[in-house]
Amino acid sequence: MLVARSVALFVVAALFEIGGAWLVWQGVREHRGWIWIGAGVIALGAYGFVATLQPDGDFGRILAAYGGVFVAGSIAWGVVADGYRPDRWDVTGALVCLAGMALIMYAPRNH
Repeated sequence: MLVARSVALFVVAALFEIGGAWLVWQGVREHRGWIWIGAGVIALGAYGFVATLQPDGDFGRILAAYGGVFVAGSIAWGVVADGYRPDRWDVTGALVCLAGMALIMYAPRNH
């Protein structure tokens, strides 16, 4: 149950962070304006809050593991939101990052 909760929190955090960054990108690079930028800033702040809800209390571990989720989530966001087509190396790299996340977060520890 703790692993499922942790994974769900990583997914929510990724939606806020990647979505927030995408909104800022759209506001600035695609000239959509300050409302998009402001919504992005709010989403980025929400990401920071969601990260604190992880059951593990080690900041470094949480952020390091989240990096793998961010990499895979960014590629997925690009596919859905921008029509990006990842090649086999993009997909392989994302899978390696997710495997690293799983090792960092969920490997058995004696403590």
